[in-house]
Amino acid sequence: MTGDIATYQEIQKWVEVHRRFQPKTCWIAHCKELQNLPLRPAANRHGPGRVEECPLEKRTAIFQAFRHFGMIS
Repeated sequence: MTGDIATYQEIQKWVEVHRRFQPKTCWIAHCKELQNLPLRPAANRHGPGRVEECPLEKRTAIFQAFRHFGMIS
């Protein structure tokens, strides 16, 4: 189901080139959660809750980047 995991920077760059905005890393992490992809503990995270979810209108672009990098089908 999943291939190699792209870095947040690679995902940001791909989205910026193809969709003309740069997603926040917290948006990428939220989208990874939605797709059940592995997350590493974040040094700046305090507690289990998400402070900022990815806006609905930005998720498609991030999911497209995941597909491009073989992270999801």
